[in-house]
Amino acid sequence: MSNMTTMLEVAKRAGVSKATVSRVLSGNGYVSQETKDRVFQAIEESGYRPNLLARSLAAKKTQTLGLVVTNTLYHGVYFSELLFHTARMAEDKGRQLLLADGKHSAEEERQAIQYLLDLRCDAIMIYPRFLSVDEIDDIIDSHAQPIMVLNRRLRRNSSHCVYCDQKQTSFNAVEQLIAGGHREIAFITGSMDSPTGVERLSGYKDALTRHGIAINNELIVNGKWTPASGAEGVDTLLARKVSFTALVASNDDMAIGAIKQLHERGMSVPAQTSVIGFDDIAMAPYTIPALSSVKIPVTEMIQETIGRLIFMLDGGEFTPPKTFTGALILRDSAAPLPAR
Repeated sequence: MSNMTTMLEVAKRAGVSKATVSRVLSGNGYVSQETKDRVFQAIEESGYRPNLLARSLAAKKTQTLGLVVTNTLYHGVYFSELLFHTARMAEDKGRQLLLADGKHSAEEERQAIQYLLDLRCDAIMIYPRFLSVDEIDDIIDSHAQPIMVLNRRLRRNSSHCVYCDQKQTSFNAVEQLIAGGHREIAFITGSMDSPTGVERLSGYKDALTRHGIAINNELIVNGKWTPASGAEGVDTLLARKVSFTALVASNDDMAIGAIKQLHERGMSVPAQTSVIGFDDIAMAPYTIPALSSVKIPVTEMIQETIGRLIFMLDGGEFTPPKTFTGALILRDSAAPLPAR
C-alpha cells in the first residue's frame, strides 16, 4: 500500500480530510484535541508510518548531524571514543548521526562534506586531516548549513572550531619531565602530515628550548601512530647510540610499542627510561607498567561542538571560542630521575 493511500486510509478512519491528518503530523495549524485523538487512534489502527524524508523536506529539517572523519583514524582507540560520544550526544539532542569517510586527501574530505550537505544534514562536524585552514574557512563561508570543525584552529571563523592546543599540551607534558630532572628526552613523532603530529613535536622542541636544553635531532624519530612504529622508534634510537632517560611518544599506541621494545632490549621502565604517551586510552592504566599519558578532553570537546551546532540551528549568537588543553596523568611508566 502506498504512503498516499495510507494517509487517505487514516483520514477515512478518523472522519477528517487528508489535510487535517497532515496538520496533525506536522504540528502546523490549529486542530482540536478531540480531532487529534481521533487521528492518532486511526494511525495506530492502520499501522501508518509517515514518510520521514518527505516530511523532512517539507519542514526543511532532517534531524541529522553529519560527521566527516578520515579513515586513517578508524584503527585507533581514539576514534572509537570520538564516535561513541558524538553519537550519544547527538541522540541526546534528538538527532541521528551520519558518518562520511574523508579517506586519503583534501579532495576526498571535500567530497565527503558535500555528500552530507547533499543529504541535507541540519549541521555538519568535520575532523579534518588534509584540508587546510583556508580551505575549511572557504567551505564554511560558502554554505548555509552550520559547520563546526574539531581539532583545528580557524582564522576567519573562530567561532566555528573547537580544538585542543596540542602544542601547549605537549609543552606542558615535556616540561613535567624536565622538572623531574630529565634532560635527555627522546621523541617519537606521529605522522607528519597530521597537524596534531606537527604540533606535538613543536611543543616538545619549545619545552627543551625554554629550559636551555639543546635540540638533538638524533633523539627524534618518525612514527606512524601504531605500536609497531613505536617499537621501531626504540630500535632506531638504540642504533644511533644516543643516551636518553625519558621518551615521549605522540600517542599511547606508540608508547605501548616502545615500552615492549625497551623491555625486549633489556631496559627497565621507568628505572632506566621514563615513557609517556598521549590520549590516555582505556588500557593505559592496565599496561605493565601502567602508562603515563596525556589525557585529551575528547568528551568535553564534542559536547562543546554539538552544543554550538544546536545553538547555530536555533539562531543564537556565539561566545568567544574555548580552547582546550590536555593534562598529563602520571602512572608507573614515568618517574623523576634519581639524584646522581
